[in-house]
Amino acid sequence: MINSKHDRETTVKELTMILMDLTRFHDFDRLSNPEPFYAWKGYDFSTLNDLNDADYIRQGSHPSRGRKAMLTEAGMEYARGLMKKYGIEVGEI
Repeated sequence: MINSKHDRETTVKELTMILMDLTRFHDFDRLSNPEPFYAWKGYDFSTLNDLNDADYIRQGSHPSRGRKAMLTEAGMEYARGLMKKYGIEVGEI
């Protein structure tokens, strides 16, 4: 059970990062290289800003204008560690 505001914010941040990793995609329309990975930014703005500040995602120079964020390698590794923490087992993404 989540007892404090800090725990709730941390949990939301962690679960958002997991969802962004699980739903990531390539932007093949603009790039011939299959990397980087992107995710849609349909999450709490404060949470996205915190993940951006931690360099787990990059929202670009105008975060409020973009609909997608780039997932960094550190962000994808962080998400995989969180999946283990929460007992989420998925096949190769």
